[in-house]
Amino acid sequence: MESIRISIIQTDIVWENKQENLRLLHEKLQSLRGITEIVVLPEMFSTGFSMQSKILAEPNSGETITTLKQWAAKFQLAICGSYIATENEQFYNRAFFLTPEGEEFYYDKRHLFRMGREAEHFSAGDKRLIIPYHGWNICLLVCYDLRFPVWSRNVGNEYDLLIYVANWPIPRRLVWDTLLRARALENQCYVCGVNRVGTDGYQLSYNGGSKVYSAFGEEIGSIPDEKEGITTVSVNLTALHQFREKFPVWKDADEFHL
Repeated sequence: MESIRISIIQTDIVWENKQENLRLLHEKLQSLRGITEIVVLPEMFSTGFSMQSKILAEPNSGETITTLKQWAAKFQLAICGSYIATENEQFYNRAFFLTPEGEEFYYDKRHLFRMGREAEHFSAGDKRLIIPYHGWNICLLVCYDLRFPVWSRNVGNEYDLLIYVANWPIPRRLVWDTLLRARALENQCYVCGVNRVGTDGYQLSYNGGSKVYSAFGEEIGSIPDEKEGITTVSVNLTALHQFREKFPVWKDADEFHL
């Protein structure tokens, strides 16, 4: 698929209330049927950035993912975000990418937010994920991962679209804006960052800043600060490949491996 449409959803999150957050999401997905291929949600879209992992965690076979898989098929779109997962008696901030064809892809957040004591309640992942989807290669990362450019390094142009799902508070908003654009420029890829709005159960406030950038660092899609909303952007693979061929900085990149 040469062009693919991405819909970013910037929303408030009802604290630790999965059923209500799923209900609200269903309303939004209904409006997107037939006008998009990928829907991107904030980090921990169904609970907010809660440390109550023992109470809120579900396996991949649980209600949240099962419901989202049904909706992906029903509305014929891929859905990605993150949720609180459990596997082998461990807890993870787990990103997901669920396709209408029934494929499931998962990535466990590598960089746990030290200042929020996330590592006391979750285990870190150790594997990066590249998702093949309709001719595109997509790298899916979570929030604090944004601060660590080595983890997102686009070695040999192995991906075309980099997605960050986040709960990124207002005091560090400048970092969010700056690094999203930087990741697009240094990796010569499209970058999509989705953040929430509102106030969470720890009284942390969020003002959004959900955006899509081109490989040139141009802002090609955004949602106004403080507002709930949905924006749909079309991105083009041929245009990306032509830019990389015309300006192949990746050929001069330093080689290293994690």
